[in-house]
Amino acid sequence: MQPVLKIESLKKYYGKGDSQTRALDGISFQVMPGEFLGIMGASGSGKSTLLNCIAAVIKPTSGSIEMNGKEISKLSGSRLAEYRGKDMGYIFQSFELIDNLTGKENILLPVSLHGGKETADSERFQKITEYLEIKDILNKFPSQMSGGEKQRIAAARALILNPGMILCDEPTGALDSKNAKALMTKLSGLNSEDGSTILMVTHDSNAASFCSRIMFIQDGKLFHELRKEDEESRESFYDRILKVLAQLGGGSANVL
Repeated sequence: MQPVLKIESLKKYYGKGDSQTRALDGISFQVMPGEFLGIMGASGSGKSTLLNCIAAVIKPTSGSIEMNGKEISKLSGSRLAEYRGKDMGYIFQSFELIDNLTGKENILLPVSLHGGKETADSERFQKITEYLEIKDILNKFPSQMSGGEKQRIAAARALILNPGMILCDEPTGALDSKNAKALMTKLSGLNSEDGSTILMVTHDSNAASFCSRIMFIQDGKLFHELRKEDEESRESFYDRILKVLAQLGGGSANVL
C-alpha cells in the first residue's frame, strides 16, 4: 500500500543568521490511506507551518512533499489550483464561510470553482449533509448558525469533492466542548466508516484522542509519536496523550 502523503526532510526557515527561526527542521513522515493522524505541539512548535506547507500555502526551504506520488512543489497554475481544490479538503478553525451564501451554497462552492458533477441533488451531497445532520440549516446564512453548525457546514464543503486527504487546522478551536465532541465524533466516523484520510493539527487533547496516531512536534522537530492500540479505549489513549503533553508543557483536565 502506497502512502497518500509522504514528507521527507522538510525544512522551513525564516530569517538569517542569529535571528533565524527554524519553524520546521528536518521532519519526515508518511500518512497511509484511511489513517487519522493528529499533529500536536505547543504554540510556535511548527505544526501550523507544517500544515500550510502541505496545503501549498507556503513553500518549504527544502525537503519534499508528495501527495499520491506527486511532488507538490512542482505544481503550478491550474494543476496547483486543482491540488488545493480537489486533492485535499481543508477545515479551518474560523470556519471561513462566505457570509452572503447559504449553507448549501457554501458547501457547493468548490464544485463551481473547481468543476465537478456534484449538485444539491447528487448522491454525495445528500449523503454528506445527512451524515453531518445539517439538512435543516442548508438554507440558512452563516449569521443564522451556531458555531457547531458553521463547522459542520465547513466540513461538508471540505468533503464535497471527495478529496484524497482532509486537512484540519484546529477544527474544534472555536467550539464549546459539546460541539467539539460532536464534530470529532463525525470526523472519526468519516474515517472509520468512509475510509477518509485525515490529518489534523490540534492543541486539544480531547480532539486528539479520536485519532489513530499522533505526532508531537517540538521546536520544528518530531518529539514523540503515539499509536492507538487495537481495542484501546479513547480514555486510555487520552491518558497517554496527557503524559506526553506534560513533557511538552500542555494538556487539559478531563476527557469529554
